[in-house]
Amino acid sequence: FKIELDLGKSVIVDANDFLLRDAHQVAQRLKKSKQGIYKIDKSRSAIYPPMCKNFPKNTELEATITFTGTPTGGYIRSVTPSPDAITVRMHHSFIELPDDNYQPRVMNPRCGFWEISYHDYATPIGEPLVKKFILRHRLQKKDPSAAISEAVEPIIYYVDRGAPEPIRSALIEGASWWNQAFEAAGYRNAFQVRVMPDDMDPMDIRYNIIQWVHRSTRGWSYGSEVADPRTGEIIKGHVSLGSLRVRQDFLIAQGLIDAYENGEKPNPKMLEMALARLRQLAAHEVGHTLGLSHNFAASSNNRSSVMDYPYPYITLNEDGSLNFENAYDDKIGAWDKRTILYGYQDFPKGTDEQKALADILKENKRLGLRYISDADARPAGSAHPYAHLWDNGADPVAELERIMKLRAVALDKFGEKNIPTGAPLSSLEEVLVPLYLAHRYQVEAATKVIGGVDYEYSARGDFTPAARIVDQNKQRKAIIVLIKTLKAEELAIPKSILKLIPPKAFGTQRGRESFKSRTGLTFDPIAAAESAALHIVSLCLHPQRATRLVEQHALDFRNPGLEDLINALVQATWHTEESDTYLAQIGHVVDKIVLQELMKLAMNEDASEQVRAISWQKINELETWLKQQKSVDSKNNINAHFDHALILIKLFKNNPTEWKNALPKNMPDGSPIGSFR
Repeated sequence: FKIELDLGKSVIVDANDFLLRDAHQVAQRLKKSKQGIYKIDKSRSAIYPPMCKNFPKNTELEATITFTGTPTGGYIRSVTPSPDAITVRMHHSFIELPDDNYQPRVMNPRCGFWEISYHDYATPIGEPLVKKFILRHRLQKKDPSAAISEAVEPIIYYVDRGAPEPIRSALIEGASWWNQAFEAAGYRNAFQVRVMPDDMDPMDIRYNIIQWVHRSTRGWSYGSEVADPRTGEIIKGHVSLGSLRVRQDFLIAQGLIDAYENGEKPNPKMLEMALARLRQLAAHEVGHTLGLSHNFAASSNNRSSVMDYPYPYITLNEDGSLNFENAYDDKIGAWDKRTILYGYQDFPKGTDEQKALADILKENKRLGLRYISDADARPAGSAHPYAHLWDNGADPVAELERIMKLRAVALDKFGEKNIPTGAPLSSLEEVLVPLYLAHRYQVEAATKVIGGVDYEYSARGDFTPAARIVDQNKQRKAIIVLIKTLKAEELAIPKSILKLIPPKAFGTQRGRESFKSRTGLTFDPIAAAESAALHIVSLCLHPQRATRLVEQHALDFRNPGLEDLINALVQATWHTEESDTYLAQIGHVVDKIVLQELMKLAMNEDASEQVRAISWQKINELETWLKQQKSVDSKNNINAHFDHALILIKLFKNNPTEWKNALPKNMPDGSPIGSFR
């Protein structure tokens, strides 16, 4: 900064150049996401005085920055009136570092916390160069030797007073669950949640905040923190919850039941379920601001953590009605309590802290608590059979069977009563989407059993196998159940529903939350089936999964191999013909998806050589079989279907490197839209 005036104990500096710059690399992000080429227009940029503030421990500065350029994508157009000039606010914080009385706590891969790290080049050669600490708030007991003690200074979170009821109460209740975990660690009232006072500024670094925000799409919620980079001490927790997320949960419930049986008044179960999810979401995001990472294996441990991504656990009553009572949990989980114990226990004087922490981790293992986080659960080709997003149950395959039955019941009952009186009938399409695709996440979970590997974040001395190939019988069961989801009768939207959905009403249009269509304005059930089938087949034939199948079969021939999976897919699709013309057309679409995914796998450079060789072999086998087929039944256009497949194979073989898959109709968005954390 350029010093303009030296006042002795303070100086006046010129911060204009610092503030009027693209500190967040907005132009670079827009270019990378193919939204356009932009640059800062300083003539339309200025300091924003209302958000330039000073507090006892932080100074906040903000600028209004205008970018001008040429838009090339649709995202910019959707949020600004003039896409050739977009204006954003860029905020900068100057924060006082804490004192030196905080004691960092060592990071362990099994502890469930995020880490902060640095390289210490003064470390002896035989010790790790990288030092890792967990992120956590400063919390001390008044009496560390007591079984239960008050905190020297409790952790307090303040909920946005602008959040409307009943949302505000749900946020307070869900966030307050964390006190259960701190009580289990021997604290009394160490974690508190209050409504933000009128005179409190959310930018004051001294206060932990839960804010309620509005965005263009139903984006992810975020649990962020401001932490001391030297030690990992969290100075401020800052939760941002998007208001559109709760509407999505409302929509999920709306598709499952007669949401508007009486016409206008919604079934109260929908709001109850949405608020239950909001409580869990508040707890989840606050957990991040306490330092906790995701635990995507918690659903297999009887919902042992709010740090998982839960899917509503809805069951069938004996009379065929749906039961929402246990849709979401209503408390902190067993894993969460153990994690808080590791991160926040204030050990009595004289305790060997490293041994005490190791004992906590050993007890976690004795309790059978699984912990697997993002890198092992998010990738489509990941291998862990218990680490999934938006799933339920200890057995992913059994849960897929259960949810398919529930989905069938709800689809059979779906109709006009799923929308309020006066709503366009065409809006049934958006209500149908989460119901029709209710199995999408459990499908992903079940595919991880195929070629799956069960493992933990093991350490030497655990005396447990580092990695275990999933039992062959479980893998074969997963293949059978997944192939059942590809049956035309499972993919077919009931004709009773098709009769109800007209083209979009005037003034409405399809968006990213709608099914894609190849039929123009009319609803396209075949494209919907195509999107669901593509999801299933592409996951089954993921190159990483396929490569594991080849290697696992080589290690033990009793394990299913890639040939077994492909043979099962081809047998259930190409070698099976439906008599019903509607189901037959869906079957033909699924046939082509299997063929085209095989072609993709055969040319996929991320797959092993043997995977590609097997894929080519299976394409050749299918070609030979197709040449032998000739049907006198033209009702289902079966000959045209076979001839077209032979043409596709010929084109592929003639120039495989230039071959392009038919433009697929992908599913509408499922998970929240945007970047996740």
